[in-house]
Amino acid sequence: MSYAQGRFIHDADSHLMELSDCLDPYFDKQLLQRFHDLPAYKAKVKRETWAKSAREKHADPAFRADIDTQIMLRKDFDAHGAFLAADRPAALDAMGFASQLVFTTFCLGNFGLDQGSDMELCYAAAAAHNRMMLDFCAVDHRFLGTAYVPLEDFERAKACVADAIKAGAKALMLPSLCPQNHAPSHIAFDPVWAMAEEAGLPILFHVGGEEKLNPIYKENGLPPVPDFHGGDDNFTSVSYLPIPNAVMQTLATLIFDGVFDRFPKLKWGAIELGASWLPGWMLAMDSAAHAFVRNEDRLQNLSDKPSNIARRQLRVTPYPHENAGWIIENAGEEMSLFSSDFPHIEGGRNPLKRFDQSLEGTSAIAREGFYRNNFIDLMGESLPKSLRHPAPLNVAS
Repeated sequence: MSYAQGRFIHDADSHLMELSDCLDPYFDKQLLQRFHDLPAYKAKVKRETWAKSAREKHADPAFRADIDTQIMLRKDFDAHGAFLAADRPAALDAMGFASQLVFTTFCLGNFGLDQGSDMELCYAAAAAHNRMMLDFCAVDHRFLGTAYVPLEDFERAKACVADAIKAGAKALMLPSLCPQNHAPSHIAFDPVWAMAEEAGLPILFHVGGEEKLNPIYKENGLPPVPDFHGGDDNFTSVSYLPIPNAVMQTLATLIFDGVFDRFPKLKWGAIELGASWLPGWMLAMDSAAHAFVRNEDRLQNLSDKPSNIARRQLRVTPYPHENAGWIIENAGEEMSLFSSDFPHIEGGRNPLKRFDQSLEGTSAIAREGFYRNNFIDLMGESLPKSLRHPAPLNVAS
């Protein structure tokens, strides 16, 4: 029996654990050395002491013999299917999810290139990531590959989206951090949203593309605080708190500036950015709209209250340690999604148990929405019809 034990569940967040040479076959050869010379790339490679041992482990028949029992216990590079495409279908079989959105780990943040001046390299890195990701996901139609689109250059962004759609991307991933020289809601991006809407692809924000904690907060005169992995590169209790700040501002700007209304069939997702912020953010948007509506034509032209526009088009993933039931009660049944974060350690070893506990007392419709229907709505036409519903649907689960 799989981890999901026969339940029909879509997973809105899973990852590759790519090794440092993952982009080399896909990178523009004329730019590859320039990419390897990046300080951000060199820092990632310097930390990759596990690559040799990871390859050796996954070549060992004894290590591979107990996939089913270890599927949610082994994490990061030890997880089955973490970086070998041929292994990933068996990993999904062991988990038992109907489909998985798949995101990068190595390329999150696009190596800081979005915040630099080398736009040629910025978009080359995004293109290499997209080719790598879609090649990996081509092994099984249940894997829904995400393509990254920097928003620094209007024309390059349009070309990036066109290439991703042509290559078979199932979703577009944007940074939640504001571009350097224009708003993410700039009207020059309307062709980008139009292409995504026409192709039936959702636009997603994911952790890694947000504004980071000011490092001065760490200068407190106390010993360093370890993260999940024992170092200081990942999140701690303090650096965890600003994770949703950028996505809240960016999404509100997109709603207030009319992007959601101009493209009413386009769906948006905030993935691995938590969701406890969602109810308060929706109230804050409504309060802002009420306070400034007399002075701003853009607010007068909105099709509905900002919170209702968000309910119509936005979907989010709570963390397993958050109270998903409270979030659903205060934000609405249509907005929250299940995610495993496989194979990251942050996702925990039993996310279903934790989410089930937090959903106790919610309606069957709310639970059905959380585990499957809200994901189906988010993905739209990009989700193969064969994956959308079993027959018959068991609403009591």
